[in-house]
Amino acid sequence: MIKIKNLHVDFPGFSLRDINLSIGEGEFFVLLGPTGAGKTVLLEAIAGLLPVKMGKIYIKGIDVTDLPPEKRGVGIVYQDCALFPHLTVLENISYGLRFHRVDKNEADKRLNQLIKQLRLSPLLKRFPMSLSGGEMQKVALARALVIRPSVLLLDEPLSALDPNFKEEVREELKRLHRQMGITFFMVTHDFTDVLYLATRIAVINQGKIEQVGEVTDIFQKPSSSFVAGFVGARNIFRGRLVNEKEHRLVDTGKIKVEVPKNLVQNSEKVYFTIRPEDIIISLKPLSSSARNNYSGEVVKVINRGQVFYITVDIGEKITALITKASFEDMNLKKGDKVFLTFKATAVHLFV
Repeated sequence: MIKIKNLHVDFPGFSLRDINLSIGEGEFFVLLGPTGAGKTVLLEAIAGLLPVKMGKIYIKGIDVTDLPPEKRGVGIVYQDCALFPHLTVLENISYGLRFHRVDKNEADKRLNQLIKQLRLSPLLKRFPMSLSGGEMQKVALARALVIRPSVLLLDEPLSALDPNFKEEVREELKRLHRQMGITFFMVTHDFTDVLYLATRIAVINQGKIEQVGEVTDIFQKPSSSFVAGFVGARNIFRGRLVNEKEHRLVDTGKIKVEVPKNLVQNSEKVYFTIRPEDIIISLKPLSSSARNNYSGEVVKVINRGQVFYITVDIGEKITALITKASFEDMNLKKGDKVFLTFKATAVHLFV
């Protein structure tokens, strides 16, 4: 559906570099990254709103790199909605139809369908200034979808909404994607958007794609220290791969951690991470098949309501996640001696 090859976009002080992406028909693809990473720049390059220095953009197999925006078959929704303040809701929604030569019967059919889908009938005669944030986003969605785009581009459409409207519009996006079956490409920095909406994601940083994959792969198997840190992996260490008897270990200089035997790395020095939820914390040593067992002292306790993050000094400071019930059962506090256990397969390595 969308194929991007070796894309470069230059601005003073910033550039996109070597962007390569393939997005399938009907996917809900999310581009994730921090502020200033280049998310909107890439989205606007796909839309034809920014000049491309090098590379190609294909939509449905057609090279659109040099085509104007209206010839690309894309709709776009910005976080500020960009509605025309002097036009009514109905006039805003139907605005794009005049440029796509849609006959009146077909135009009326599309308008009626979207008004019904998005429950906009009570708003049609109102002006944007009288609408809530969530209502404006629904109108912006209708305006983008009425031209029947091949791709809907969404530039952080939920970031400016309060929590109640955010949930409502998020649910609307999911429902529209399921009903219409077109390709959605959304940029965001909100993990909730990713977990609720995305079929696949890419992580971008400083104008470069760091990793592309399924949601679980990105969150559980980050390919770089940046991705690991960005998606919330709390335990990131650097060490040296060593072999001891039949075991493969990473030695940080302070602790040794066993990793899977069949793990192949071309670099002797590697990063590794263990997600907090993969670590078992106990008051006594566990009888377990898990290869990694340590004792240490609790140095920090962070209360997150229904869960607690417990940081333990085992030579390196490592954080485990436990439920509120487990925390209360163990009555943990700073200075307590505890034991940590995790499997070799819970350790993810990257260069």
